[in-house]
Amino acid sequence: MRVYALAVYLFLYIPIGVIAVFSFNAGRYAAQLQGFSTQWYGKALANPFVMEALQTSATVAASSALLATIAGTLAALALQGVGGRPRMIFDALLYIAVMVPGIVIGISTLIALVTLFDWLNPMIASLWPVAGTAPQLHLGTGSLIAAHGLFAMALVVIIVRARVAGMDRSLIEASADLGATPFGTFRQVTLPQIAPAILAGFLLSFTFSFDDFIIAFFVAGSETTLPIYVFSSIRRGVTPEINAIGTMVLAVSLMVLILAQTILRRGGVRAPEE
Repeated sequence: MRVYALAVYLFLYIPIGVIAVFSFNAGRYAAQLQGFSTQWYGKALANPFVMEALQTSATVAASSALLATIAGTLAALALQGVGGRPRMIFDALLYIAVMVPGIVIGISTLIALVTLFDWLNPMIASLWPVAGTAPQLHLGTGSLIAAHGLFAMALVVIIVRARVAGMDRSLIEASADLGATPFGTFRQVTLPQIAPAILAGFLLSFTFSFDDFIIAFFVAGSETTLPIYVFSSIRRGVTPEINAIGTMVLAVSLMVLILAQTILRRGGVRAPEE
């Protein structure tokens, strides 16, 4: 079993290691190591298209993570008061949202948004005071934020609910007995206890949105995120610059995931897969 586990890990991580090694290639070809150099990292960071895509990805990831964290935390707190069959239905819907393949989410979100825009745009045009100047809803940054935020909300709900379930309920009851208002109890007792889970949910949501390609490919419209830029570039051939971009994205994602896992463990919260 140890040999089998080692073989699985090697199969998973050797290709990633190869990309990281060849990102320091001094030559022009991605598959020919011709010395050590960091020139491709400088060229990637100096590429205006890369930086524009990076800014778009960061903006979408931060906005969708914030949206998912707020909505997911409120949903997790509300679901604590639900029991019986409704609780089972909500739990099933949450895990289905996480398990559904990304391509299914991307296609369904695209169809839903296009249908909604086709219905709302004529209505906005008819109500707009100046004819011909009404804004048009379309795919772009807003649709990316909405799609990523809705999916990531399920992750936040699962993480925060795990923390809420492990809270010391006697503190909440004592706060109520001492005359605190429900909001005061939430602000002074509940929120400090679930804060690590909320922060971890935000970080995981940010990582998911920043790295996502499948859903973004369907709903991005004319916007270009960093994963979409990388995909478009490798269709013309893999270069050391692409390896450098992939290595930087991998490093940032790993740091965020390690930070989220550390926060979860120190806050006494189990990760969803555990």
